[in-house]
Amino acid sequence: MDIAKKTGEYLRGVGSEAKRVTWPGKHELWESTLVVISFIVILAAATCVCDFVVRTGLDIIKNLAK
Repeated sequence: MDIAKKTGEYLRGVGSEAKRVTWPGKHELWESTLVVISFIVILAAATCVCDFVVRTGLDIIKNLAK
């Protein structure tokens, strides 16, 4: 089998699978987007809090060592 034939078969398979995909509706897509954005905001806030705690802890240890 040559590369062109394999590529053609692969692309036909991809096309047939793409026809079977159930795409989300506008409402479902909007809800999913809000969930992702909310998760990112929560994760960013948690990262900031952890950073503040670690930085403060290290500053306290540094000042105690002086």
